[in-house]
Formats: sequence, structure tokens, C-alpha cells
Amino acid sequence: MASIAEVLGRLTPEELEELHSLGPNGHLPRHLVEALDRAAGGPGSGRGYYVPTGNVTATGGPLLVLRSDVSGWLFSSRHDDPETLPRHNN
Repeated sequence: MASIAEVLGRLTPEELEELHSLGPNGHLPRHLVEALDRAAGGPGSGRGYYVPTGNVTATGGPLLVLRSDVSGWLFSSRHDDPETLPRHNN
């Protein structure tokens, strides 16, 4: 599994901003789950970076949030500037 910094560093500034706007316990919409998967290496690869809450959506799908250490890293590293995150190219 890649480091948290490497994976989050592969997200676009817009994706990082949206994660930040959701807050540390915000439910991840499908497009952000897909972005985390892409950043981690492909479909399903981001599963270690987000976890189910135990609740489900109205359609029966699991509600997902950032894993606590990923959320902690993002929110302690950001300091109101998404450019402070290390950027890594694929």
C-alpha cells in the first residue's frame, strides 16, 4: 500500500478541496471514491484509504468515509493551502 502522502498527492487540487469541504467524517461521494482508487493505483485500490461507516445509502450501498489516519493526515497537513500537500506524478 502506498503512503497516505503519495496517494493524496495524486489527487487533483479540486478533489483535495472537495475532501476538505466534506470535513474529517464526511461521506464520500462515488466520484471521490473513484478518485482515491485512481490515485492508489486503479479500481478498488483505494479501499484501504476509505472505510464503511456501518450505515447504508437509500439504495443500499455503504456510506464511506476516509480512514481516521488518512483524514488526520489530510486535515493536519493541509493548513488552508492544498499546495502544501506533496505532489507525485504517476
